[in-house]
Amino acid sequence: MGLFNAKKLIKDRAKSRWKKRSYKVRKLKLKEKSDPLGRSAQAKGIVIEKFQKEAAQPNSAMRKCCKVQLIKNGIQVGAFIPGNLAQKFIDEHDEVIIERIGGKQGRAKGDIRGIRFQVIKVNDQPLHRLVSGAIEKGRR
Repeated sequence: MGLFNAKKLIKDRAKSRWKKRSYKVRKLKLKEKSDPLGRSAQAKGIVIEKFQKEAAQPNSAMRKCCKVQLIKNGIQVGAFIPGNLAQKFIDEHDEVIIERIGGKQGRAKGDIRGIRFQVIKVNDQPLHRLVSGAIEKGRR
């Protein structure tokens, strides 16, 4: 550690930072590149099929989900359908708006493995209002 060693120390530190995964992901913008929604908070898509996913241990419930193809880039993602009997209001070929569920670090939330998104609107009608019976489903 000599008198004029600062430049070498800075260079070495910059080199060794690339070994850290979090630094590499941040600098190469890998999160935005791999994210189906891109930088947006919500995205519009078409329902391809509905399916049930078994909850992780120790729960034994069947979580209602649907496969959605995004309009903006054609990527297919799985989306959770929140609400009691809410899957009745979603049919195939319906237009839905999805958003992130909000698990830790962009991962799946709770006991639904592999599902990172949830449905919030069906044919421009809020899903929670359809479930509560406040409005009826609009025709397309």
